[in-house]
Amino acid sequence: MSEVRSNLRGAEAPVRELRYQRVYDLVLRLIEENGLRPGDKLPSTAELTKLADVSVISVRRALDELDHDGVIERHQGVGTFVAEPKLVSEPGRSGALLGTISDDARTVAFETRLVGLSVGMPGLNHVRALNIQEGQPVWEISRVRLRGGRLTVAERATIPLSLVPAIDEEQLADGSSLYELLAQRYGIVEAYAEQVFQVDRPSQWEREQLELSPTDVVMRVRGVSYTEDDVAFDSYQQTYRADEYVFYVQGRRSDSQLVRPGAGGSWAVRSLGSAQPPAAAAAE
Repeated sequence: MSEVRSNLRGAEAPVRELRYQRVYDLVLRLIEENGLRPGDKLPSTAELTKLADVSVISVRRALDELDHDGVIERHQGVGTFVAEPKLVSEPGRSGALLGTISDDARTVAFETRLVGLSVGMPGLNHVRALNIQEGQPVWEISRVRLRGGRLTVAERATIPLSLVPAIDEEQLADGSSLYELLAQRYGIVEAYAEQVFQVDRPSQWEREQLELSPTDVVMRVRGVSYTEDDVAFDSYQQTYRADEYVFYVQGRRSDSQLVRPGAGGSWAVRSLGSAQPPAAAAAE
């Protein structure tokens, strides 16, 4: 305990402020205090250098951090702008895929395209996941989701033919929810799911569906959906563009907001004694 007290007393001495952090905080305040929206232009590197009274190197470091955190986006030769907020995906929430994606600011509009609908023989992993016999046929349904004309999610659903003898291809092609169709026609309702998350380079299929390069990064969710009676009815894979989404998993208390899924800004811990630049300086 004496060692802890000693360390705290030592921390009371003035600590040199990280200059790039000063710029980082300045940009956050400029956005908040001026009510800037996605697409609004931010001060140039030269202007930020004067406002924060730091070097160009510090400004560039701060902009790199802000870009990495999804706060800003930079366009070569054009400028720096407030970034579009990342969508929040709650894969742990039961229901259709689009019902688990939200944006605090506005309604999220998606276009759904049916890529393929076929009957086939499942591989061993699907057999185990769905608890079915080898050689038992399944549906494979492939779809992609677009936001503003941009491909953003690719998904595959694998469903036993024994549970779902028929699927209306026209309804799926029109963008209808697969899970709503299963509920209406067969009384199959998802109660919970088991899921595995993986950040990875895209497979060939994922590259083709989302128009990605081999060096892009995706978030892949592999899961199995169950009914209230613990019957596995869907062995699925969802692939997201990793740079466009935040993934949020909530505990038992539905009203818990300790960590807001869309919260932006820095999660850094400041050294004791580091100074905060005055708010007035940001507005000058």
